Amino acid sequence: MPIYTSSSDSEHETAPVTKLFGRQRPVHAVLGGGKVADVLLWKNKKVSAALLIGVTLIWFLFEIVEYNFVTLFCHISMTSILLVFIWFRVAEFFDWKDPRIPEIKLMESTMREIASTFHARFDQILSKLINVACGKDNPGHSILTICSLYILSVIGNCFSFVNLLFLVLLSLETLPFLYSRYEKEVDRLVYKAMRRVRKMFNSFDSQVLNKIPRGPIKDKKKY
Repeated sequence: MPIYTSSSDSEHETAPVTKLFGRQRPVHAVLGGGKVADVLLWKNKKVSAALLIGVTLIWFLFEIVEYNFVTLFCHISMTSILLVFIWFRVAEFFDWKDPRIPEIKLMESTMREIASTFHARFDQILSKLINVACGKDNPGHSILTICSLYILSVIGNCFSFVNLLFLVLLSLETLPFLYSRYEKEVDRLVYKAMRRVRKMFNSFDSQVLNKIPRGPIKDKKKY
């Protein structure tokens, strides 16, 4: 039995629990710290609820009712035009004031903030994957990344694109909020899981990889 096992375990027990993905900033700052973060963390409950209801309604129309995009767009447009036409004719018949239709404008700053937030998160994920592939990160992270990608590929085979997209959007609407609410408990569970993965990799490295015979290293000839 190796002597260093108990000491390493005691060091892990006394070591502070690191935050998820090794982050140092709060969740709100990681998500961009703006309106997008407020929506994902349900700080603006009206907008978050409206977005969740809208995404669920779109998923219901496409997946359950089996609408396609062109048909749905045409039906919504025809219904809207018919309702506005009836509204104006009724107002004209009863000599009411003309109805005021509110203008819908998307703020350029809001769209730029959403694009920059997703762009920053995509660059962060891509750089993390590159570090894992190049072996610059912890070996346990490499195994965890491969297992996660394999699980994601299995999930992708079990769901259609619409269902998978709905699950992703639903996760974005719920998981950050739940994590910010139960942050300490989640960090503790993830820390324990990473410890187990690291121990398994160290055991595999010492019992299998280190026992693979290697040829003698020849000194390079000096010219």
